[in-house]
Amino acid sequence: MLASFVNRLEEADLKPSGKNLTPDRLRIEILSGLTVALALVPEAVAFAFVAGVDPLVGLYAAFIVGLITALIGGRPGMISGATGALAVVMVAFVALHGVEYLFAAVVLMGLIQLVVGFMHWGKFIRLVPHPVMLGFVNGLAIVIFLAQLGQFQVPGTAHGGSHGIPNGDWLTGTKLYLMLALTALTMAIIWIWPRITNLIPSPLAGIGIIAIIVIGLGLDVPLVGDLASIEGGLPPFHIPMVPLTLETLWIILPFSLVLAAIGLIESLLTLNLVGEIVGKRGGASQECIAQGVANTVTGFFGGMGGCAMIGQSMINVKSGGRTRIAGTVAALFLLAFILFASGLIEKIPLAALVGVMFMVVIGTFAWNSFKIMTKVPRMDAFVIVLVTVVTVLTNLAIAVVVGVIVSALAYAWSNARRIHAETETTEDGAKIYKVNGPLFFGSADGFVELFDVAGDPKSVIIDFAGSRVADHSALQAIEDVAAKYEEQGKSIQLRHLTHDCHSLLSKAGHLIVDSDDDPDYEIAVDYSVKTGIIGGH
Repeated sequence: MLASFVNRLEEADLKPSGKNLTPDRLRIEILSGLTVALALVPEAVAFAFVAGVDPLVGLYAAFIVGLITALIGGRPGMISGATGALAVVMVAFVALHGVEYLFAAVVLMGLIQLVVGFMHWGKFIRLVPHPVMLGFVNGLAIVIFLAQLGQFQVPGTAHGGSHGIPNGDWLTGTKLYLMLALTALTMAIIWIWPRITNLIPSPLAGIGIIAIIVIGLGLDVPLVGDLASIEGGLPPFHIPMVPLTLETLWIILPFSLVLAAIGLIESLLTLNLVGEIVGKRGGASQECIAQGVANTVTGFFGGMGGCAMIGQSMINVKSGGRTRIAGTVAALFLLAFILFASGLIEKIPLAALVGVMFMVVIGTFAWNSFKIMTKVPRMDAFVIVLVTVVTVLTNLAIAVVVGVIVSALAYAWSNARRIHAETETTEDGAKIYKVNGPLFFGSADGFVELFDVAGDPKSVIIDFAGSRVADHSALQAIEDVAAKYEEQGKSIQLRHLTHDCHSLLSKAGHLIVDSDDDPDYEIAVDYSVKTGIIGGH
């Protein structure tokens, strides 16, 4: 009966090999979901501390956001929940305005993400260049690594720090050595286990074996319960207790916009990353809508909001999770931990979970980027390093925006330097300028400098067969050149401009042109600029 229900829920997504769900696939998905749920607990608690809210606020967010995005998200297999990228932005806001304003901001954040999804703006994630993607992956891997260092601190001494790294007293002596040894043993088990069997995901095997060793030998090491109690009830419906005024809106709107941007950028980049692993594309708009619904609901149930989690998503896909079942099961397991099994989960050693996350870091970091940076253009290598560093020092949204801007400027500069012209003279004495390279805002000045207005003959032809007129700056540059020739009493002709260029020139109203379209090639063969009829001069 369960398999039948899941088959209807999953539809095409449940058929990675073109067949219906099998008992073996169901086993893999459930065990993968359990592994993810175990890894979600310390992350949600730690990020709640970073944001300055109660641990249950983080756990409720992980459950609600994880469940909704698993059911209706754009990429089956992707995991969402409370994240450090959002938590580090929340801490100052919570300290200044309180947790109720945070809940209201999360609701507005979700509504903003819904608008982005319904407007299909998620497709603009395609504008993120590959070097920025590599920087994002490397930066997030480093952030995940740094966040785990907080588990090597004495429980109860930590308080909010950047990127999930609590500021507290470090473990020393036997506890530190045991923590390091158990973490290394967990990593070794995860590495060796697939060579023994695939019946149980290696991260789950690592967690289970280390837990048995610690409990059986009575080792004194930090446990999940040392972070905080995860015991609680069902998330209660709660309308944020804030004044329904414009003043409240102006307080939360800027913050909600930042949260929505960070959440969508991290989610869409993670969607692309998971898509490359599982061999699927698309789903950006659907993911934006899912994130919007999840955060809107979370804000009304006392959650801190969330987005896609690259670490837990990697755990899921590496454990074999390929459908919506794994994410759904992970969320339900997390709720079960809160309601019924808090005492058991709190006995899990943190070293086991740290070992799992360290293996995620190793698997997530794009190690080939070191080799790539020696072969790609220097600017691309610089962008990879820049995005990585900015991701670690600030937040993902700023890093991606900076990376895209730098990449765009580098591209514009590169194309601006390509503008040049070859000249020749016709039998009747007219001079032809054959322009090559794109004509846009970056190359407009260079285009104007190509012409020897004073030394040219009475008739000049500008041939755009090897060029492309792209924007208003390009039109203005053409007008400036035409104006200079007009002042000298000379005439010019514009040749081989495409239909869209002709349309731009006509709409601009600066140049009065005659056109005679080539019927074979569908391009405007000749545009004669009538001297003395150039607008504005």
